[in-house]
Amino acid sequence: MEKKIVNNYGSFELTFVRGKNATMYTADGKKYIDFIAGIGVNCLGHANKALTKAVAKQAKKEIHISNYYFSDVGLSFAERLLKETGFTGGYFGNSGAEANEAAIKLARKYGQLNGGEKRKTIVTLENSFHGRTLATLTATGQDKFHPDCFAPYPVGFKTIKANDFSALENAFDDTTAAVLMECVQGEGGVNLLDPEWAKACAEAARKAGAIVMADEVQTGMGRTGTLLASDWLGIQPEVVTLAKGIAGGVPMGACLFRGKAQDVFKAGDHQSTFAGNPLACAAGLVVLDSLTAPGFMDSVNEKGDYIRNKIREWNIPFVTDVRGKGLMIGTELSSEVKPFDVEVMCLEKGLCTTTAGSNVVRFLPPLTISYKEIDEGLAIYKSSLESFVK
Repeated sequence: MEKKIVNNYGSFELTFVRGKNATMYTADGKKYIDFIAGIGVNCLGHANKALTKAVAKQAKKEIHISNYYFSDVGLSFAERLLKETGFTGGYFGNSGAEANEAAIKLARKYGQLNGGEKRKTIVTLENSFHGRTLATLTATGQDKFHPDCFAPYPVGFKTIKANDFSALENAFDDTTAAVLMECVQGEGGVNLLDPEWAKACAEAARKAGAIVMADEVQTGMGRTGTLLASDWLGIQPEVVTLAKGIAGGVPMGACLFRGKAQDVFKAGDHQSTFAGNPLACAAGLVVLDSLTAPGFMDSVNEKGDYIRNKIREWNIPFVTDVRGKGLMIGTELSSEVKPFDVEVMCLEKGLCTTTAGSNVVRFLPPLTISYKEIDEGLAIYKSSLESFVK
């Protein structure tokens, strides 16, 4: 039964039963250091006291109500999230793909209201990843996510090369509704956008009458050392999408908007049964409290620098680059070593990692990870990498 449930994921034969911060345990008591955090979801780690207390307390009051009504905790979370991010409106969903679907629909409607039927195109970037629905797959700038078996794909998407100023010369025109960019391309290989290019891209899009949308499903909520990655990128998007760490492990997503995007959605344009339920909002408030605490973001940046510098110090011959921002970290390997083989070796030794792109081992540890857990995980990682040295 278990394989029938999870066969879409190619899961390892490993079952976890509990965790504490960045450490997880199997039923037989084996310990694993968690450098994945549920793919960036468990931003406060496992079994966080404040988070579990808030979820339990909310569960005793109400878990879900229809969006025909409001909940007190839902209103509180919405107000706090908008205040902290600088946006003026938003839609709650259940996942990153759903948040991006909302953004795509918003962009299409914006285009129609500001240019008519011809303004429908959404520009995305090569090596991007935006989700697993048909629309978000089409928006994704990686051919491997576009197999023929899922065709036909929706029309109205265009892909350009990131960090290439020449690509901006003919990227936008009066048919462009929006540009959608990841501030750091996670699934594509932990690829950073050049801030100057990103600002030029945003400026070119706006000059053509389009809006700017930032996919911060993975980079948002403190992952890259600021609450939003678009803050340090300097693009001031009209739309931002969030998920993963937004509620610390309770499924949730959000599409926030402001400026030209503020009044596009009207009642009935986009809805979801479970969106913004009280349980997720209660968890979200705890996440915001933690991320905005004095010194928290400084610690995220310091830990990220610590990890990257340690890996560079090892001088592993086939490690060609170590990059990232905050606690979003990628180790690029030369073609002689496969990232998946490193992932398997790490897992055998007690470290959970993942891969990105075609040649990158990726870390997305809890933002609360301790230096003790970091050092334990890095010791395993170093040993695993060295086992491939010829």
